[in-house]
Amino acid sequence: MSASDDAAKKAAKLAAVAAGTSAKGIEKESTAARLLGAGSAGIAELLVFHPVDTIAKRLMSNQGKVASAAQLNSVIFKSHASDPVVRRFFTLFPGLGYAAAYKILQRVYKYGGQPFARDYLANNHGAFFEQTFGKGNGKAMMHATAGSLIGVGEIVLLPLDVLKIKRQTNPEAFRGRGVMRIVADEGFALYRGWAWTAARNAPGSFALFGGSAAAKQYLFKLEDYNSASWFQNFVASIAGSSASLIVSAPLDVVKTRIQNQNFEIKQSGIKIIGNMARQEGFTSFFKGLVPKLLMTGPKLTFSFWLAQTLIPTFNRMM
Repeated sequence: MSASDDAAKKAAKLAAVAAGTSAKGIEKESTAARLLGAGSAGIAELLVFHPVDTIAKRLMSNQGKVASAAQLNSVIFKSHASDPVVRRFFTLFPGLGYAAAYKILQRVYKYGGQPFARDYLANNHGAFFEQTFGKGNGKAMMHATAGSLIGVGEIVLLPLDVLKIKRQTNPEAFRGRGVMRIVADEGFALYRGWAWTAARNAPGSFALFGGSAAAKQYLFKLEDYNSASWFQNFVASIAGSSASLIVSAPLDVVKTRIQNQNFEIKQSGIKIIGNMARQEGFTSFFKGLVPKLLMTGPKLTFSFWLAQTLIPTFNRMM
């Protein structure tokens, strides 16, 4: 056999492997469809769920035990606990400007960016995922891994998240300073807790996209995830968001406590973990999990469901 025949056979074998890999069934959407679908989901989530997010953050930041309805009311509404109901409700919208910038950019980056990471993995490492995990498993793992990579990169938006959380849970930290003054004063200190954020986002985003992909792959037997119906996307989003919140809960509590401190306080994550374990016990790492599953869970499910539904819809329209 000649060298040229041998090379041709090897090339044909590689082509056959590539054709059968997880990359073959990967969905393709236009960039515009990805950005529009993700951005629309972020805007809708913000309008509906910002008060819910404020409640969850305040519960996670509370270091005492809530033993009565009056104490719960005080934790959630702070100094406005005795105000009329309508006025109390509007106190749940602090930091809306930061939240708008952060949430919309975050959803565009996360939901719109994950398909690009997925495309890269499919085109360059599709054979590896299939050979390692099998065809169906490989595709789900590829979605999960792409989500994890995007989740780590989300730390670029951390300053907006820090300002939003401080406004929601510790408005005294601003002391009359505007956002530009704070940015000038604090600089890179606004990235405090970035390592904990990355550590929380990696498994959380892996579980979000992986859980959704697994539901479509094994529950609904879908080859093309973009062909999922509204109902199928909804069920898949519940699976992904629930898995994400449970997996990321302990590190999310630590991250929130790092970010809601006064600017001049620089208590490390390790110190916070030690204090929590010593003073509040193991269960403190899951503070706010039930409200998050009941309230933040639907928020994440809602936006993820919209993104998964709107991205292929916009793609078909364009």
